[in-house]
Amino acid sequence: MIWLFALLLLAVFMPSFWVRWVMRRHAGDISDMPGTGGELAEHLIERFELEGVSAEMTELGDHYDPQSKMVRLSEENWRGKSLTAVAIAAHEVGHAIQHHQNDARLNARTKLVPIVNLVGQISVGVVAVAPIIGLVTRHPVPILAIAVIGLSGLLLRMLLHLVTLPTEWDASFGKALPILKQGNYIPEEQEFAVRRILRAAALTYAAAALADAFNLFRWAAILLRR
Repeated sequence: MIWLFALLLLAVFMPSFWVRWVMRRHAGDISDMPGTGGELAEHLIERFELEGVSAEMTELGDHYDPQSKMVRLSEENWRGKSLTAVAIAAHEVGHAIQHHQNDARLNARTKLVPIVNLVGQISVGVVAVAPIIGLVTRHPVPILAIAVIGLSGLLLRMLLHLVTLPTEWDASFGKALPILKQGNYIPEEQEFAVRRILRAAALTYAAAALADAFNLFRWAAILLRR
């Protein structure tokens, strides 16, 4: 049973470890890289005439914020001259291009994110207090109702991560890779490494979905034993 649990943990969290490993492996600065990730992001925003879009450094992780129309890069990728910095900058600008093109998938995700985040926060709180309510009421009905509410929030968040995958894949391989290749922003011999980085960027949400699936299973198992 312990081995089965260990294999389950490995299957769930290995994609997340792989994503971080790929990013770190190619995070070293390259001396002849023409610019930093931040400079590339600003250049691409100007090149594609993304009106109202800006770029800045952040401590919140690499992302594109459709509300403020801001491409945000971590300090490492903003200041770095690495393959990871360049690829991630192009990926996040890819999202800005999607927004500029009124991409239906990105628009749907943008509308869903605040709702899912709110429901997810509520569900976590509900699941946390469920055992206490069960002890106080000593009745199975409240526990069942609270479990359904709590686990549905986790399920909704997991599904959002999966729905996001096509949007992320397009940002990497429909936008970023063609831009980097056609603009000669990366050496041809580094294309394979850049593909790996962009694949890791696209699969970030898939890894998050697997982690949510594990949490869903774990909480369901705890609540069903009560």
